[in-house]
Amino acid sequence: MMMSSLNLSGSYGYRLTPQERNSNIAARFDQGNSMECLKSTSSYSGRMHSSSYSMSKNFQGRNGKGPKGIEVISPKISPSTIVSSGSGLGLLLDAYDDEYGGVIIEPENLPSNASAFASILQTSLLNWKLKGKKGVWLKILQEQADLVPIAIMEGFDYHHADRGYIMLTYWIPNDEPCSLPEGPTHQIGVGGFVMNGNNEVLVVKENVCPCQCSGVWKLPTGFINKSEEIFSGVVREVKEETGIDTEFLEVVAFRHVHKVAFEQSDLFFVCMLKPLSFDITIDEKEIQAAKWMKIDEFLSQSFYQEDHMSKRVIDVCMATYENSYSGFINLHLTSKFDGKLSCLYYNDEYMAKKF
Repeated sequence: MMMSSLNLSGSYGYRLTPQERNSNIAARFDQGNSMECLKSTSSYSGRMHSSSYSMSKNFQGRNGKGPKGIEVISPKISPSTIVSSGSGLGLLLDAYDDEYGGVIIEPENLPSNASAFASILQTSLLNWKLKGKKGVWLKILQEQADLVPIAIMEGFDYHHADRGYIMLTYWIPNDEPCSLPEGPTHQIGVGGFVMNGNNEVLVVKENVCPCQCSGVWKLPTGFINKSEEIFSGVVREVKEETGIDTEFLEVVAFRHVHKVAFEQSDLFFVCMLKPLSFDITIDEKEIQAAKWMKIDEFLSQSFYQEDHMSKRVIDVCMATYENSYSGFINLHLTSKFDGKLSCLYYNDEYMAKKF
């Protein structure tokens, strides 16, 4: 039984259900007519809340995606902000303001009933438009996946997804371009350059790699994990692939390339590491072989003679090893911008001279 309804009263006197509003509203009303009043009534904890608005119809969803419902012209009475946490019976979705004039909807308190969600979502968007809000962030958990098509039909766009949820966004103003930030755009990789006292570099052959790199001895590389630092990620990758313990010294170079895996951009950081152990134990799932190789033998491979990017990377690493080039060390600092401890990478050669 639905305890919350949206009443559309106009010259035709219809009372529409959420399904009628989403599917049949264009057929029921001629676009030239206007509806005079929206009255929303909700029963919550034994109390009644109502609000009325002057309205005009807007049947087409954003980007032609389907019926969008109603566009508010001017308020007569401000809507109640009381919500029903998790029950779906409240007038508005449970949400809080962000720092940029938008709202963030609480995913844990979304109505579990799809029809209730459709109705309350429309009412909430009307309320936020009246208040001059801009961006709306809607996080839908995996177990709430049946709500995604409803939000898309209402005009929400996909922003990003991760394990367990999808994030959708909605831009309210029609008279200014959307200023919401794009979703995640980069993957981050690391490579470790490790030299021992015998002028040998730690190298690996991977089980699976692009055909142009097949059979090539290369530096240990990999992707950093979510919320992992560059310096700790490269130490972990070298350990996992070769069994060698290392200490991070500095970032010596990084490469930036676009439209690689799934059209995402890629940042790859080359790091100088100091070996703390020397006995190799490979990860047979990823690595075919690993060894300490003389640097001249390593550079004599045809791949490094033909690939200018890789050759330059090794040249920079060798210059760093020979103390003729200085990269970026890491320093943990807390910023007042967000109050979080973060890692700053910088060249300390000038700082050492100054202080």
